[in-house]
Amino acid sequence: MEVGSNWTCPYCRHAQVISYERIHDAGTDLNVQGSQLVSPQIRVTAVVCANDQCKQLTLIAGLSSVVAANSVVGGRKQMRMPVKRWNLMPASAAKPQPACVPEPLRVDYAEACAIRDLSPKASATIIRRCLQGMIRDFCGIKKGRLIDEIKELRKRVDEGDAPRGVQHDSVDAIDHVRGIGNIGAHMEKDINTIIDVDPDEAQRLIELTEMLFEEWYEARHRREQRLKQIGAIAAEKALAKTPPTEGEPQTG
Repeated sequence: MEVGSNWTCPYCRHAQVISYERIHDAGTDLNVQGSQLVSPQIRVTAVVCANDQCKQLTLIAGLSSVVAANSVVGGRKQMRMPVKRWNLMPASAAKPQPACVPEPLRVDYAEACAIRDLSPKASATIIRRCLQGMIRDFCGIKKGRLIDEIKELRKRVDEGDAPRGVQHDSVDAIDHVRGIGNIGAHMEKDINTIIDVDPDEAQRLIELTEMLFEEWYEARHRREQRLKQIGAIAAEKALAKTPPTEGEPQTG
């Protein structure tokens, strides 16, 4: 991040250009001896959102060290490479979700985002639960097991009886998440078998959840609002055409 670069606020999703007075970016060398890291440095970046309705502070810390690398022109040179990054404020990359998404789903989603790097398997498990909640709430399918609910949803999609916006590829993706989430939810029969989920894989599951929030809940909400607006206009026009009752003065 630097002055003049494009940036999107993680709180309000407002796209903006970073200005000089809204960013602080500085590195501090860690003068310690005996570390495996060469010339470690902590860099702190703080950005204030330019949106007057937000003005939240984003705070990021990063640890880097110097490594030797082959130069293009021969020989070796030193380069500073990142070692670790911490999102301090906000604590995760969770996107604000509208009120049309039920609160329990928003809570699960935010928790999955918050622990994505700390425990990707746990994050995948929570996303699995979140998607099951979506099937039960949005699609009205409640069975004992997620696999049975997915089968029922797939059947309704095939028969054209699924809610608007639910597609075959979405059901396939949810089924994939069920399998990945099972890694965290159930231990393998051989306890020495370790199947891991990395943060990037957990992030893909989070992005699927965000996509379904938009395609299911937000799309339905926008449609309902637009239809209400049309209904309100129609009611207003109908009222305007209604003749006044006896004794009321004529207008126009």
